[in-house]
Amino acid sequence: MGEEGNPKGPETKSLEQLRDLYADMAATMDRCAWLNRLATGSYRRRLFGRARGRVLDVACGLGMNVRYLPPECEYVGVDLSPDMLARARRRLGHLHPRVAFREMDAQHLDFEDASFDTVISSLSTCSFPDPAKALAEMERVCRPEGRILLVEHGRSRVGLIARFQDWRADAHYEKHGCRWNRDPVKVVEGAGLVVRDSWRGRLGIMTAIEAESRIEN
Repeated sequence: MGEEGNPKGPETKSLEQLRDLYADMAATMDRCAWLNRLATGSYRRRLFGRARGRVLDVACGLGMNVRYLPPECEYVGVDLSPDMLARARRRLGHLHPRVAFREMDAQHLDFEDASFDTVISSLSTCSFPDPAKALAEMERVCRPEGRILLVEHGRSRVGLIARFQDWRADAHYEKHGCRWNRDPVKVVEGAGLVVRDSWRGRLGIMTAIEAESRIEN
């Protein structure tokens, strides 16, 4: 059974297992980036267009979110996978010095408190071993007046699709490291962040979230 029927689900993958998984998937994800943009680009454009100032992209993968930011933003992308980052640098290295990439665990961000005006992430909370910890780190490095912007996927609002996601949840996680039947808004609220705005689409699978930090200087 999936996460809805079994809250524990399959055993959570370690960081090393996830790094190995993304090494195997990097080339395929690079080739299929156009399909990802087709499916999620409108959500990224609408939400990440709200970013301002110095922007941190957590679990940045191939760096696809750069194109959706206002041109004046300074971008730092971090990811667990050196293979994904190598491809991101090849794609976007010509934009230096506005764009930089660093290998880093989202659950232990190597930045000082309140270092960024905006923190963004896409299709990531489903794969973090501890999403609450990663979200807490996003909150810590975001300035109090800043925003945390997330484009996520999760359990559909359409009953038949949701039941299929539940049925295949464990197998999907084992293959892709992705828990695809979570409710992203509940995950964010469960981590203690304040959700200011959210909307869903694509049969309720896609969710865009604008959250803010509770932390004050």
